[in-house]
Amino acid sequence: MKYRTLKMSVVAVSCSLAFSVSAESILFTNVNVFDGKKDELLENYQVLVVDNKISKVSSEAISAQGAKVIDGKGMTLMPGLIEGHGHLQMNGTSLPDIENNRNWEELAARSAARANSALLSGFTTWRDAGGMGAGLKKTIDSGELIGPRIYPSGAFIGPTGSHADFRNFNTPNETFYGHNSSGGRLGMSCTADSIGDIKACARQNYMQGATQIKLMSSGGVASSFDPWQLNAYSLEELQAAVEVADAYGSYAMSHAYSKVSLLRNLEAGVKTLEHAFMFDKDVYKAMKKNDAYMTTNMTAFSPYLGEIEAINSNPASARKAKTAQAAFGNYIDNVNKYKPKLGFHVDCVGGVAACEQQADHSIYLSGKFFGNHYTLISMTSVNGEIVKLAGEVLDPYFEGKLGVVEEGAYADLLLVDGNPLEDLSVIGANEKWFDAPKRDGIETMKIIMKDGVIYKNTL
Repeated sequence: MKYRTLKMSVVAVSCSLAFSVSAESILFTNVNVFDGKKDELLENYQVLVVDNKISKVSSEAISAQGAKVIDGKGMTLMPGLIEGHGHLQMNGTSLPDIENNRNWEELAARSAARANSALLSGFTTWRDAGGMGAGLKKTIDSGELIGPRIYPSGAFIGPTGSHADFRNFNTPNETFYGHNSSGGRLGMSCTADSIGDIKACARQNYMQGATQIKLMSSGGVASSFDPWQLNAYSLEELQAAVEVADAYGSYAMSHAYSKVSLLRNLEAGVKTLEHAFMFDKDVYKAMKKNDAYMTTNMTAFSPYLGEIEAINSNPASARKAKTAQAAFGNYIDNVNKYKPKLGFHVDCVGGVAACEQQADHSIYLSGKFFGNHYTLISMTSVNGEIVKLAGEVLDPYFEGKLGVVEEGAYADLLLVDGNPLEDLSVIGANEKWFDAPKRDGIETMKIIMKDGVIYKNTL
Protein backbone atom coordinates (compact mmCIF):
# COMPACT_ATOMS: atom_id res chain seq x y z
CA MET A 1 0.00 0.00 0.00
CA LYS A 2 1.36 3.40 -0.97
CA TYR A 3 1.01 6.47 1.21
CA ARG A 4 1.72 9.97 -0.01
CA THR A 5 1.87 13.33 1.75
CA LEU A 6 -1.26 15.43 1.26
CA LYS A 7 -1.15 19.21 1.40
CA MET A 8 -4.58 20.79 1.33
CA SER A 9 -6.01 24.27 1.56
CA VAL A 10 -9.72 24.99 1.58
CA VAL A 11 -11.08 28.19 0.04
CA ALA A 12 -14.73 29.01 -0.66
CA VAL A 13 -15.01 30.35 -4.20
CA SER A 14 -18.38 31.09 -5.81
CA CYS A 15 -20.22 28.34 -3.88
CA SER A 16 -17.50 25.83 -4.75
CA LEU A 17 -14.90 24.02 -2.67
CA ALA A 18 -11.37 24.58 -3.95
CA PHE A 19 -8.56 22.13 -3.17
CA SER A 20 -4.88 22.23 -3.98
CA VAL A 21 -3.60 18.69 -3.96
CA SER A 22 -0.09 17.34 -4.29
CA ALA A 23 -1.04 13.65 -4.17
CA GLU A 24 -2.79 11.65 -6.89
CA SER A 25 -6.45 12.66 -6.97
CA ILE A 26 -9.67 11.75 -8.75
CA LEU A 27 -12.82 13.87 -8.71
CA PHE A 28 -16.16 12.16 -9.31
CA THR A 29 -18.78 14.63 -10.50
CA ASN A 30 -22.48 14.25 -11.28
CA VAL A 31 -22.98 11.19 -9.08
CA ASN A 32 -25.76 10.08 -6.76
CA VAL A 33 -24.20 8.70 -3.60
CA PHE A 34 -25.28 5.71 -1.55
CA ASP A 35 -23.17 6.31 1.54
CA GLY A 36 -23.49 2.80 3.00
CA LYS A 37 -26.01 3.85 5.63
CA LYS A 38 -28.92 6.01 4.49
CA ASP A 39 -32.04 4.63 2.82
CA GLU A 40 -31.78 7.29 0.13
CA LEU A 41 -29.30 8.58 -2.41
CA LEU A 42 -27.49 11.88 -2.02
CA GLU A 43 -28.35 13.36 -5.40
CA ASN A 44 -25.99 15.27 -7.68
CA TYR A 45 -22.94 15.06 -5.42
CA GLN A 46 -19.23 15.27 -6.01
CA VAL A 47 -16.62 13.09 -4.32
CA LEU A 48 -12.91 13.84 -4.24
CA VAL A 49 -10.42 11.00 -3.79
CA VAL A 50 -6.87 11.94 -2.82
CA ASP A 51 -4.38 9.08 -2.88
CA ASN A 52 -6.19 6.17 -1.19
CA LYS A 53 -8.76 8.09 0.87
CA ILE A 54 -12.01 9.94 0.32
CA SER A 55 -11.10 13.57 0.89
CA LYS A 56 -14.39 15.39 0.31
CA VAL A 57 -18.06 14.52 -0.21
CA SER A 58 -20.14 17.54 -1.17
CA SER A 59 -23.33 18.73 -2.82
CA GLU A 60 -21.35 21.77 -3.96
CA ALA A 61 -18.88 21.88 -6.81
CA ILE A 62 -15.35 20.88 -5.82
CA SER A 63 -12.49 22.53 -7.66
CA ALA A 64 -9.45 20.28 -7.31
CA GLN A 65 -6.49 21.51 -9.32
CA GLY A 66 -4.72 18.69 -11.13
CA ALA A 67 -7.33 16.07 -10.30
CA LYS A 68 -8.54 13.61 -12.91
CA VAL A 69 -12.25 14.30 -13.38
CA ILE A 70 -14.71 11.45 -13.92
CA ASP A 71 -18.23 12.44 -14.94
CA GLY A 72 -20.51 9.93 -13.26
CA LYS A 73 -23.36 10.74 -15.67
CA GLY A 74 -25.96 10.52 -12.91
CA MET A 75 -24.95 7.01 -11.88
CA THR A 76 -24.65 5.78 -8.28
CA LEU A 77 -21.36 5.99 -6.43
CA MET A 78 -21.33 3.59 -3.49
CA PRO A 79 -18.92 1.78 -1.17
CA GLY A 80 -17.15 -1.32 -2.39
CA LEU A 81 -18.87 -4.50 -1.26
CA ILE A 82 -17.57 -6.50 1.70
CA GLU A 83 -17.78 -10.28 1.91
CA GLY A 84 -18.34 -11.00 5.59
CA HIS A 85 -17.70 -14.74 5.49
CA GLY A 86 -15.85 -16.24 2.55
CA HIS A 87 -13.33 -18.99 1.88
CA LEU A 88 -10.95 -18.15 -0.96
CA GLN A 89 -8.84 -21.25 -0.38
CA MET A 90 -11.82 -23.60 -0.09
CA ASN A 91 -11.96 -23.84 -3.85
CA GLY A 92 -12.50 -27.51 -4.54
CA THR A 93 -15.94 -28.92 -5.22
CA SER A 94 -16.47 -30.19 -1.65
CA LEU A 95 -14.61 -30.71 1.62
CA PRO A 96 -13.74 -34.35 0.76
CA ASP A 97 -12.51 -33.16 -2.64
CA ILE A 98 -10.26 -30.55 -1.02
CA GLU A 99 -8.95 -33.11 1.47
CA ASN A 100 -8.25 -35.86 -1.04
CA ASN A 101 -7.64 -34.32 -4.46
CA ARG A 102 -6.06 -30.87 -4.11
CA ASN A 103 -2.46 -30.02 -3.31
CA TRP A 104 -1.04 -26.71 -2.11
CA GLU A 105 -0.13 -25.32 -5.53
CA GLU A 106 -3.58 -25.94 -6.99
CA LEU A 107 -5.30 -24.42 -3.97
CA ALA A 108 -3.00 -21.39 -4.18
CA ALA A 109 -3.58 -20.89 -7.89
CA ARG A 110 -7.33 -21.22 -7.51
CA SER A 111 -7.25 -18.80 -4.57
CA ALA A 112 -5.59 -16.20 -6.77
CA ALA A 113 -8.25 -16.69 -9.43
CA ARG A 114 -11.03 -16.43 -6.85
CA ALA A 115 -9.51 -13.23 -5.43
CA ASN A 116 -9.33 -11.63 -8.87
CA SER A 117 -12.96 -12.58 -9.55
CA ALA A 118 -14.06 -11.21 -6.17
CA LEU A 119 -12.58 -7.77 -6.78
CA LEU A 120 -13.94 -7.57 -10.32
CA SER A 121 -17.37 -8.47 -8.90
CA GLY A 122 -17.19 -5.42 -6.65
CA PHE A 123 -15.97 -7.05 -3.42
CA THR A 124 -13.17 -4.73 -2.34
CA THR A 125 -12.85 -6.25 1.16
CA TRP A 126 -13.03 -9.90 2.20
CA ARG A 127 -13.22 -11.41 5.67
CA ASP A 128 -11.91 -14.90 5.12
CA ALA A 129 -13.71 -17.17 7.55
CA GLY A 130 -11.18 -19.96 7.86
CA GLY A 131 -8.92 -22.20 5.85
CA MET A 132 -6.37 -19.60 4.80
CA GLY A 133 -3.53 -17.69 6.40
CA ALA A 134 -2.07 -14.33 5.43
CA GLY A 135 -0.07 -15.38 2.35
CA LEU A 136 -2.60 -14.35 -0.30
CA LYS A 137 -3.34 -11.12 1.56
CA LYS A 138 0.34 -10.18 1.59
CA THR A 139 0.71 -10.91 -2.12
CA ILE A 140 -2.32 -8.78 -3.00
CA ASP A 141 -1.25 -5.94 -0.72
CA SER A 142 2.19 -5.92 -2.38
CA GLY A 143 0.56 -5.45 -5.78
CA GLU A 144 1.70 -8.78 -7.23
CA LEU A 145 -1.87 -10.11 -7.52
CA ILE A 146 -5.25 -8.44 -7.94
CA GLY A 147 -7.84 -9.00 -5.26
CA PRO A 148 -9.71 -7.49 -2.31
CA ARG A 149 -8.37 -6.44 1.05
CA ILE A 150 -8.30 -9.62 3.13
CA TYR A 151 -8.88 -10.16 6.84
CA PRO A 152 -7.66 -13.78 7.29
CA SER A 153 -8.76 -16.09 10.09
CA GLY A 154 -6.12 -18.77 9.63
CA ALA A 155 -6.97 -22.40 10.33
CA PHE A 156 -10.45 -23.42 11.46
CA ILE A 157 -10.39 -24.38 15.14
CA GLY A 158 -12.63 -27.28 16.09
CA PRO A 159 -12.68 -30.60 17.96
CA THR A 160 -12.40 -34.09 16.52
CA GLY A 161 -15.32 -34.95 14.25
CA SER A 162 -16.47 -31.34 14.00
CA HIS A 163 -17.14 -29.06 11.04
CA ALA A 164 -13.38 -28.35 11.04
CA ASP A 165 -12.45 -32.03 10.63
CA PHE A 166 -11.77 -32.80 6.95
CA ARG A 167 -10.31 -36.28 7.48
CA ASN A 168 -11.52 -39.49 5.94
CA PHE A 169 -13.31 -42.00 8.15
CA ASN A 170 -10.26 -44.22 8.73
CA THR A 171 -7.66 -41.46 9.20
CA PRO A 172 -5.99 -41.52 12.66
CA ASN A 173 -6.90 -38.80 15.15
CA GLU A 174 -4.61 -35.79 14.79
CA THR A 175 -4.65 -35.13 18.52
CA PHE A 176 -2.71 -38.36 19.06
CA TYR A 177 -0.88 -38.88 15.78
CA GLY A 178 -0.13 -35.39 14.45
CA HIS A 179 -1.23 -33.90 11.14
CA ASN A 180 -2.72 -36.86 9.30
CA SER A 181 -5.03 -34.78 7.13
CA SER A 182 -4.25 -32.56 4.19
CA GLY A 183 -6.25 -29.80 5.87
CA GLY A 184 -4.06 -30.04 8.96
CA ARG A 185 -0.78 -30.17 7.06
CA LEU A 186 -1.71 -27.17 4.92
CA GLY A 187 -2.76 -25.11 7.93
CA MET A 188 -6.40 -25.02 6.87
CA SER A 189 -7.76 -26.68 10.01
CA CYS A 190 -6.51 -27.19 13.55
CA THR A 191 -7.95 -30.01 15.66
CA ALA A 192 -8.29 -28.93 19.28
CA ASP A 193 -9.83 -31.26 21.87
CA SER A 194 -8.69 -29.51 25.05
CA ILE A 195 -8.45 -26.00 26.40
CA GLY A 196 -4.68 -26.12 25.98
CA ASP A 197 -4.99 -27.18 22.34
CA ILE A 198 -7.60 -24.51 21.64
CA LYS A 199 -5.28 -21.82 22.97
CA ALA A 200 -2.34 -23.23 21.03
CA CYS A 201 -4.31 -23.25 17.77
CA ALA A 202 -5.49 -19.69 18.33
CA ARG A 203 -2.00 -18.44 19.14
CA GLN A 204 -0.59 -20.21 16.09
CA ASN A 205 -3.14 -18.49 13.87
CA TYR A 206 -2.32 -15.07 15.27
CA MET A 207 1.40 -15.75 14.93
CA GLN A 208 0.83 -16.47 11.23
CA GLY A 209 -1.08 -13.28 10.53
CA ALA A 210 -4.72 -13.92 11.40
CA THR A 211 -6.74 -10.82 12.21
CA GLN A 212 -9.37 -12.84 14.09
CA ILE A 213 -9.96 -16.51 14.88
CA LYS A 214 -12.69 -18.81 13.60
CA LEU A 215 -14.22 -21.45 15.87
CA MET A 216 -16.35 -24.39 14.77
CA SER A 217 -18.61 -24.55 17.80
CA SER A 218 -21.50 -26.46 16.27
CA GLY A 219 -22.08 -28.97 13.52
CA GLY A 220 -22.48 -28.11 9.87
CA VAL A 221 -23.88 -29.39 6.60
CA ALA A 222 -20.93 -29.63 4.21
CA SER A 223 -18.87 -31.80 6.59
CA SER A 224 -19.20 -35.56 6.98
CA PHE A 225 -19.14 -36.57 10.64
CA ASP A 226 -21.06 -33.95 12.62
CA PRO A 227 -24.84 -33.57 12.92
CA TRP A 228 -25.72 -29.92 12.38
CA GLN A 229 -27.36 -29.91 15.84
CA LEU A 230 -24.01 -30.70 17.51
CA ASN A 231 -22.88 -28.29 20.24
CA ALA A 232 -19.20 -28.99 19.76
CA TYR A 233 -17.53 -26.78 22.36
CA SER A 234 -18.36 -26.20 26.02
CA LEU A 235 -18.61 -22.74 27.55
CA GLU A 236 -15.18 -23.13 29.15
CA GLU A 237 -13.60 -24.12 25.84
CA LEU A 238 -15.13 -21.15 24.05
CA GLN A 239 -13.99 -18.84 26.83
CA ALA A 240 -10.43 -20.13 26.38
CA ALA A 241 -10.47 -19.13 22.71
CA VAL A 242 -11.95 -15.72 23.49
CA GLU A 243 -9.29 -15.21 26.17
CA VAL A 244 -6.57 -15.57 23.53
CA ALA A 245 -8.40 -13.30 21.09
CA ASP A 246 -8.81 -10.66 23.79
CA ALA A 247 -5.12 -10.87 24.61
CA TYR A 248 -4.34 -9.94 21.00
CA GLY A 249 -6.86 -7.10 21.01
CA SER A 250 -8.89 -9.08 18.49
CA TYR A 251 -12.05 -11.19 18.56
CA ALA A 252 -13.48 -14.62 17.87
CA MET A 253 -16.04 -15.48 15.22
CA SER A 254 -17.92 -18.74 15.60
CA HIS A 255 -19.77 -21.13 13.31
CA ALA A 256 -22.96 -21.77 15.28
CA TYR A 257 -26.37 -23.12 14.27
CA SER A 258 -28.34 -24.18 17.35
CA LYS A 259 -29.83 -21.84 19.93
CA VAL A 260 -27.78 -23.51 22.67
CA SER A 261 -24.59 -22.88 20.73
CA LEU A 262 -25.53 -19.30 19.87
CA LEU A 263 -26.26 -18.37 23.48
CA ARG A 264 -23.18 -20.21 24.72
CA ASN A 265 -20.94 -18.33 22.28
CA LEU A 266 -22.38 -14.99 23.31
CA GLU A 267 -21.90 -15.80 26.99
CA ALA A 268 -18.28 -16.67 26.23
CA GLY A 269 -17.67 -13.32 24.54
CA VAL A 270 -17.73 -14.28 20.86
CA LYS A 271 -18.37 -11.15 18.78
CA THR A 272 -19.77 -12.53 15.52
CA LEU A 273 -22.10 -15.49 15.12
CA GLU A 274 -21.69 -17.22 11.77
CA HIS A 275 -24.86 -18.63 10.16
CA ALA A 276 -26.97 -18.23 13.33
CA PHE A 277 -29.94 -20.03 11.80
CA MET A 278 -31.73 -20.53 15.12
CA PHE A 279 -31.73 -16.79 15.84
CA ASP A 280 -34.71 -15.72 17.95
CA LYS A 281 -35.74 -13.19 20.60
CA ASP A 282 -33.47 -14.65 23.29
CA VAL A 283 -30.46 -14.64 20.98
CA TYR A 284 -31.26 -11.07 19.94
CA LYS A 285 -31.33 -9.92 23.58
CA ALA A 286 -27.97 -11.59 24.23
CA MET A 287 -26.53 -10.00 21.09
CA LYS A 288 -27.68 -6.56 22.21
CA LYS A 289 -26.21 -7.08 25.66
CA ASN A 290 -22.85 -8.14 24.21
CA ASP A 291 -22.82 -5.70 21.25
CA ALA A 292 -22.44 -8.68 18.91
CA TYR A 293 -23.05 -9.23 15.22
CA MET A 294 -24.13 -12.15 13.07
CA THR A 295 -23.71 -13.08 9.41
CA THR A 296 -25.82 -15.58 7.48
CA ASN A 297 -25.54 -17.33 4.12
CA MET A 298 -28.94 -16.75 2.55
CA THR A 299 -28.53 -19.63 0.09
CA ALA A 300 -29.43 -21.90 3.02
CA PHE A 301 -33.00 -20.80 2.28
CA SER A 302 -32.82 -21.27 -1.48
CA PRO A 303 -34.91 -24.02 -3.08
CA TYR A 304 -31.76 -24.88 -5.05
CA LEU A 305 -29.59 -25.58 -1.98
CA GLY A 306 -29.44 -29.32 -2.63
CA GLU A 307 -27.86 -28.74 -6.03
CA ILE A 308 -24.59 -27.42 -4.55
CA GLU A 309 -21.89 -29.93 -5.44
CA ALA A 310 -20.36 -29.59 -1.97
CA ILE A 311 -23.65 -31.00 -0.66
CA ASN A 312 -25.04 -33.34 -3.31
CA SER A 313 -21.68 -35.10 -3.79
CA ASN A 314 -21.67 -36.16 -0.12
CA PRO A 315 -24.62 -38.34 1.02
CA ALA A 316 -24.20 -37.25 4.64
CA SER A 317 -24.35 -33.59 3.63
CA ALA A 318 -27.37 -34.07 1.38
CA ARG A 319 -29.27 -35.71 4.23
CA LYS A 320 -28.32 -32.98 6.69
CA ALA A 321 -29.31 -30.20 4.29
CA LYS A 322 -32.92 -31.39 4.15
CA THR A 323 -33.37 -31.55 7.91
CA ALA A 324 -31.56 -28.26 8.44
CA GLN A 325 -33.71 -26.31 6.00
CA ALA A 326 -36.83 -27.64 7.69
CA ALA A 327 -35.59 -26.54 11.12
CA PHE A 328 -34.54 -23.02 10.15
CA GLY A 329 -37.99 -21.85 9.08
CA ASN A 330 -38.38 -19.05 11.65
CA TYR A 331 -35.08 -17.34 10.88
CA ILE A 332 -36.28 -14.87 8.23
CA ASP A 333 -39.32 -13.74 10.21
CA ASN A 334 -37.21 -13.28 13.34
CA VAL A 335 -34.59 -11.19 11.53
CA ASN A 336 -37.29 -8.96 10.06
CA LYS A 337 -38.87 -8.60 13.50
CA TYR A 338 -35.78 -7.85 15.59
CA LYS A 339 -33.37 -6.34 13.03
CA PRO A 340 -30.05 -7.56 14.46
CA LYS A 341 -26.70 -6.24 13.29
CA LEU A 342 -26.53 -8.57 10.30
CA GLY A 343 -23.58 -8.85 7.95
CA PHE A 344 -23.80 -10.25 4.44
CA HIS A 345 -21.97 -13.43 3.55
CA VAL A 346 -21.79 -15.87 0.64
CA ASP A 347 -19.76 -18.76 2.12
CA CYS A 348 -18.97 -20.38 -1.21
CA VAL A 349 -16.92 -23.57 -1.52
CA GLY A 350 -15.95 -23.92 -5.17
CA GLY A 351 -14.29 -22.38 -8.18
CA VAL A 352 -14.66 -19.00 -9.85
CA ALA A 353 -17.81 -19.56 -11.90
CA ALA A 354 -19.66 -21.41 -9.13
CA CYS A 355 -18.87 -18.73 -6.56
CA GLU A 356 -19.86 -15.88 -8.88
CA GLN A 357 -23.23 -17.57 -9.36
CA GLN A 358 -23.63 -18.14 -5.63
CA ALA A 359 -22.74 -14.54 -4.76
CA ASP A 360 -25.23 -13.13 -7.27
CA HIS A 361 -27.99 -15.43 -6.00
CA SER A 362 -27.14 -14.57 -2.39
CA ILE A 363 -27.62 -10.86 -3.07
CA TYR A 364 -30.97 -11.60 -4.71
CA LEU A 365 -32.16 -13.72 -1.77
CA SER A 366 -31.12 -11.16 0.82
CA GLY A 367 -33.04 -8.46 -1.03
CA LYS A 368 -36.06 -10.72 -1.38
CA PHE A 369 -36.17 -11.59 2.31
CA PHE A 370 -34.97 -8.37 3.96
CA GLY A 371 -35.29 -5.56 1.42
CA ASN A 372 -32.69 -3.71 -0.60
CA HIS A 373 -31.58 -1.21 2.03
CA TYR A 374 -30.98 -3.81 4.77
CA THR A 375 -29.10 -5.90 2.22
CA LEU A 376 -26.93 -3.00 1.09
CA ILE A 377 -25.93 -1.90 4.57
CA SER A 378 -25.15 -5.52 5.45
CA MET A 379 -22.74 -5.61 2.49
CA THR A 380 -21.16 -2.24 3.26
CA SER A 381 -21.27 -0.36 6.56
CA VAL A 382 -22.24 -3.26 8.83
CA ASN A 383 -19.57 -5.56 7.45
CA GLY A 384 -17.23 -2.57 7.63
CA GLU A 385 -17.87 -2.44 11.37
CA ILE A 386 -17.35 -6.18 11.68
CA VAL A 387 -13.91 -6.27 10.07
CA LYS A 388 -12.78 -3.41 12.29
CA LEU A 389 -13.33 -5.63 15.34
CA ALA A 390 -9.82 -6.92 14.55
CA GLY A 391 -8.55 -3.99 16.63
CA GLU A 392 -6.04 -1.26 15.93
CA VAL A 393 -2.99 -3.48 16.34
CA LEU A 394 -4.01 -6.37 14.08
CA ASP A 395 -6.16 -4.44 11.59
CA PRO A 396 -3.97 -4.18 8.47
CA TYR A 397 -6.13 -1.33 7.17
CA PHE A 398 -6.39 0.71 10.36
CA GLU A 399 -6.10 4.21 8.88
CA GLY A 400 -9.64 4.55 7.57
CA LYS A 401 -13.18 3.21 7.65
CA LEU A 402 -14.46 0.63 5.19
CA GLY A 403 -17.95 0.21 3.75
CA VAL A 404 -18.90 3.90 3.75
CA VAL A 405 -18.64 6.94 1.50
CA GLU A 406 -17.48 9.61 3.89
CA GLU A 407 -14.49 11.85 4.38
CA GLY A 408 -11.47 9.98 5.71
CA ALA A 409 -12.71 6.54 4.64
CA TYR A 410 -10.69 4.37 2.31
CA ALA A 411 -11.41 5.03 -1.36
CA ASP A 412 -13.02 1.66 -2.07
CA LEU A 413 -15.79 2.68 -4.45
CA LEU A 414 -18.15 1.38 -7.11
CA LEU A 415 -19.88 3.41 -9.81
CA VAL A 416 -22.99 1.52 -10.90
CA ASP A 417 -25.49 2.28 -13.63
CA GLY A 418 -28.75 2.37 -11.69
CA ASN A 419 -30.05 2.74 -8.16
CA PRO A 420 -29.23 -0.30 -5.98
CA LEU A 421 -31.80 0.81 -3.40
CA GLU A 422 -34.41 0.10 -6.07
CA ASP A 423 -32.73 -2.67 -8.05
CA LEU A 424 -30.02 -4.96 -6.65
CA SER A 425 -29.32 -6.41 -10.08
CA VAL A 426 -27.07 -3.41 -10.73
CA ILE A 427 -24.60 -5.01 -8.30
CA GLY A 428 -25.17 -8.52 -9.65
CA ALA A 429 -28.29 -9.89 -7.92
CA ASN A 430 -29.76 -12.80 -9.87
CA GLU A 431 -32.83 -14.89 -9.14
CA LYS A 432 -31.17 -17.78 -10.97
CA TRP A 433 -28.42 -19.81 -9.37
CA PHE A 434 -27.02 -22.84 -11.14
CA ASP A 435 -28.79 -22.10 -14.40
CA ALA A 436 -27.48 -18.52 -14.47
CA PRO A 437 -25.15 -17.98 -17.44
CA LYS A 438 -21.46 -17.62 -16.70
CA ARG A 439 -20.53 -13.97 -16.68
CA ASP A 440 -17.46 -11.85 -17.27
CA GLY A 441 -17.87 -9.20 -14.61
CA ILE A 442 -21.05 -7.20 -13.98
CA GLU A 443 -22.00 -4.95 -16.89
CA THR A 444 -23.75 -2.31 -14.78
CA MET A 445 -20.69 -1.99 -12.52
CA LYS A 446 -18.83 0.63 -14.53
CA ILE A 447 -16.00 1.55 -12.17
CA ILE A 448 -14.35 -0.52 -9.45
CA MET A 449 -11.86 1.31 -7.23
CA LYS A 450 -9.91 -0.15 -4.34
CA ASP A 451 -7.50 1.90 -2.25
CA GLY A 452 -7.78 4.79 -4.70
CA VAL A 453 -6.76 2.62 -7.67
CA ILE A 454 -9.22 1.97 -10.50
CA TYR A 455 -9.28 -1.71 -11.50
CA LYS A 456 -12.19 -1.46 -13.92
CA ASN A 457 -13.51 1.46 -15.96
CA THR A 458 -16.05 0.82 -18.73
CA LEU A 459 -17.61 4.28 -18.83
